[in-house]
Amino acid sequence: MRKIAVIGAGKIGSTAAALLAGCGDYEVLVIDANAQALAGVDTRAKTAAVAIDSAAALGEALAGCFAVINAAPYHLTVAVAQAAKTAGAHYLDLTEDVAASRVVRDLAEDASTAFIPQCGLAPGFITIAAWDLCKHFDELHDVRLRVGALPRYPSNALNYNLTWSTDGVINEYCEPCEAIVEGRLREVPALEECEEFALDGVTYEAFNTSGGLGTLCQTLDGKVRNLNYRTIRYPGHAAIMKALLNDLGLRNRRPLLKDILEQAVPATLQDVVIVFVTVSGLKDGRLMQETYVNKVYAQVVAGEMLSAIQITTAGAVCAVLDLLATGQLPSKGFIRQEDIPLADILGNRFGRFYAGDTPQALHAAE
Repeated sequence: MRKIAVIGAGKIGSTAAALLAGCGDYEVLVIDANAQALAGVDTRAKTAAVAIDSAAALGEALAGCFAVINAAPYHLTVAVAQAAKTAGAHYLDLTEDVAASRVVRDLAEDASTAFIPQCGLAPGFITIAAWDLCKHFDELHDVRLRVGALPRYPSNALNYNLTWSTDGVINEYCEPCEAIVEGRLREVPALEECEEFALDGVTYEAFNTSGGLGTLCQTLDGKVRNLNYRTIRYPGHAAIMKALLNDLGLRNRRPLLKDILEQAVPATLQDVVIVFVTVSGLKDGRLMQETYVNKVYAQVVAGEMLSAIQITTAGAVCAVLDLLATGQLPSKGFIRQEDIPLADILGNRFGRFYAGDTPQALHAAE
């Protein structure tokens, strides 16, 4: 049985630990600096209170691990990746932070194990789905990726409830965003280029946020006219966030903004994740368009109610781990999300959440 370390006992880390421990094929160790957070971890997983930012302590805890899943806050990404490399463990993470992902790629260059960053929803599954569509075209024109984790029943001015990391939300609303515009790789500002669209009779807005493309900009540089990623919200959300971040200057006081949001905006398990990818280009000389659309709702898994963002994010990284463990992915070097076939993810026991199924292995573990 392979030993897996999950770093971070938050919503996503604890969900990934429960999925892996429940399937019966992995020995799971959850590591967090907060002993109180560890108290809520699935009892089938072992726990250890370790200072994640201590290289020596974390390295000792990772001894003998087959792989490390990093579900810690984005500012700890580099520390965890370095510790995994030192321990000789495969490394997977969920980060949307562009700068940290570049460091992870550098660490992978001479590593003896696999480094697979950005294995969540966006970046992650959205990249895999987009790349699958791109391969259907002879010449690419426009590739548009849209993802949203939304409350099903919005009831405040923000039209939003907290569904995942508050730090992560603030970071993607503040940092520059990669895009390809008229054939040129560029950085564009977050919260800008707001658009509206309708899906199943509901109106949404979408605007630039950082990190959702993963490595797709580099992969498609020189091969596509326009490529962009935008986060989906209900109308009006972007305008309020711009007022908070820009007019009130809270982009420079992120801890204060985090405290305000967590004290004023309730969390919810009643959410929906929307994945919307549109690709246009030439096929056999004709201008064509293909679209991938998917909605994933909160649901009960192994007797526990899980939010859609927990299911999609944890399910994606667990599926990638499964593919790595079974030899379906390279065991060494840097692995892009584009290197992972969509069919393999959808056919996996954890990735099948995206196909509308609940993995049977989880029911068997109840």
